[in-house]
Amino acid sequence: MAHCEKLGAFALTEPEHGSDVVRLETRARRSGDSWVLDGAKRWIGNGSIADIVVVWARDEDDKVGGFVVEHGPDGTPGYDATVITGKSGNRAVWQAEIELHGVRVPADNRLALSRSFGDTAKVLTKSRQNVAWEGLGHATAAYEAAVAYVMQRRQFGKPLASFQLVQNKLAGMLSDIIGMQFMCLRLAQLQDQGKAGLTLAALAKLHTASAARRVLADARDLLGGNGLLLDYHVARHHADIEAVYTYEGTDTVQSLIVGREITGIGAFA
Repeated sequence: MAHCEKLGAFALTEPEHGSDVVRLETRARRSGDSWVLDGAKRWIGNGSIADIVVVWARDEDDKVGGFVVEHGPDGTPGYDATVITGKSGNRAVWQAEIELHGVRVPADNRLALSRSFGDTAKVLTKSRQNVAWEGLGHATAAYEAAVAYVMQRRQFGKPLASFQLVQNKLAGMLSDIIGMQFMCLRLAQLQDQGKAGLTLAALAKLHTASAARRVLADARDLLGGNGLLLDYHVARHHADIEAVYTYEGTDTVQSLIVGREITGIGAFA
């Protein structure tokens, strides 16, 4: 996988459990020298084409574990993945709905250190860091496109860049981007030191997704009608940031994680 010779997928979210994924219903039961998986997953990136899929399920002791499903050239019996179509954003990623009907995996294919949802959260800590950088990338691309546009676009006989309201928007966009850069950089430094825990990852994802959404909205506004056209790129980033804002935990979920750290009180329903 590190050499990109195999694709992987992380199958956690379910059709009925998104923000409350801790309540996942997919089951794993022991059968001889195998685990048998039954359940459903949804919004799983690469779920239809991955060579290795880590499926998160509850065992017979109600403990959450990660089970590695390996796909051969002929697929895996009982594993049925359908690509979700009709998305308005993040269309470069094939996300799948997965049905698991008696999928059998060797006993050794259970991840050794996955015994609770807390172990799952270790993976989410890293993935939320990645999504924070993703939000920054979309915001930076849209900002650069907007600056280039207002410098060459003329209205009322002069470039849009010469108007005070336009410069005000650009300054606000840059302020958001610089703040995102500092947060992502600091989080990366803490990651190297082994100090980037779930709360900090949640805070970074919460901040960057919201800030990027503001930047994208301003960029689309600055381009006027052209902001709706794919030729100017901003529209694509504007659509994609809506996916970033939601996946890997919504802003509400991130807020509750951070709020729990601040107060010591868990406010999850």
